[in-house]
Amino acid sequence: MQFGIFTVGDVTVDPTTGREPTEHERIKAMVAIALKAEEVGLDVFATGEHHNPPFVPSSPTTMLGYIAARTERLLLSTATTLITTNDPVKIAEDYAMLQHLSDGRVDLMMGRGNTGPVYPWFGKDIRAGIPLAIENYDLLHRLWREDVVDWKGKYRTPLQSFTSTPRPLDGVPPFVWHGSIRSPEIAEQAAYYGDGFFANHIFWPKEHTQRMVGLYRQRYAHYGHGTADQAIVGLGGQVFMRRNSQDAVREFRPYFDNAPVYGHGPSLEEFTRETPLTVGSPQQVIDRTLGFREYVGDYQRQLFLMDHAGLPLKTVLEQLDLLGEEVVPVLRKEFAALRPAHVPDAPTHASLVAAAGGAKDSTVHAVDDVTGKAPEGATR
Repeated sequence: MQFGIFTVGDVTVDPTTGREPTEHERIKAMVAIALKAEEVGLDVFATGEHHNPPFVPSSPTTMLGYIAARTERLLLSTATTLITTNDPVKIAEDYAMLQHLSDGRVDLMMGRGNTGPVYPWFGKDIRAGIPLAIENYDLLHRLWREDVVDWKGKYRTPLQSFTSTPRPLDGVPPFVWHGSIRSPEIAEQAAYYGDGFFANHIFWPKEHTQRMVGLYRQRYAHYGHGTADQAIVGLGGQVFMRRNSQDAVREFRPYFDNAPVYGHGPSLEEFTRETPLTVGSPQQVIDRTLGFREYVGDYQRQLFLMDHAGLPLKTVLEQLDLLGEEVVPVLRKEFAALRPAHVPDAPTHASLVAAAGGAKDSTVHAVDDVTGKAPEGATR
């Protein structure tokens, strides 16, 4: 099972000091958080994609490429790749390039995002959100698996004899998760392709997450990818810890009360009771997280949101120390002991290459227009 963190990259005023970080400070802080994640033994760092204030991660590949150069083991992911407003061709090329630069330490989470105005900014219609997600991913899936693509759809210009470059590393595309909060169509899409399904698991009660994951598992089995309990599931989560639970509640309350996404709404106590948000001691986080298995089954990836709502970098790094030293080692042991042998591990580049029968050189060489042959000495 993989454990890690995801960030939405918000620039938010610290309610305890009144200070708002600059965009530069926030971007540098996200990098520092990723480096800390590897230092404390986490598996994954994931960044969202946004194109509007108060968020800064408008170019995930730039950030992840920089982090790849400064880490050795950390798996780099997106917490949302906007499959609706990004061109599938550009996604295919950008993330294949990142896959090569990181030696395979990359995967993606497809999503529609939660910012309506982004659609017209990129020339799209929000009313076509679901059809865009379906059509664009169909094209992306083919671009990574077919050397030459002829394609025609509704939402972009046709492609004729098109080859996306570079080709995926070792002939194996990055693993894809489909992330959704409330759309059963996305769970269906993930199941159809045999991809992973990531439930946001932040704002909604457990019954909603249980229904979404259950639908995905049922349809995964329907499409013949394996049994329902072999489907690849990821969950989000949200925690704030101090060694003493009362200290955690007291320190986090002003951040919760003023957070852009849920401030000035339900109380902290109501939110922690009705959603997976856990504010307390490391043991409370362990107990609550182990409980997720009771309603989603055995799953493969757990990501925590820890750097939002104006929390200062120093505090976030302290949270990561607690997560890496006291929480994740216990979760690894307990989840591993509970998982049946037939339930697969989280996919990695190495496991995907092995499943494909080994690595291959996927380079596509130019063909001479006259002879119709590749240059002498070129191999596939």
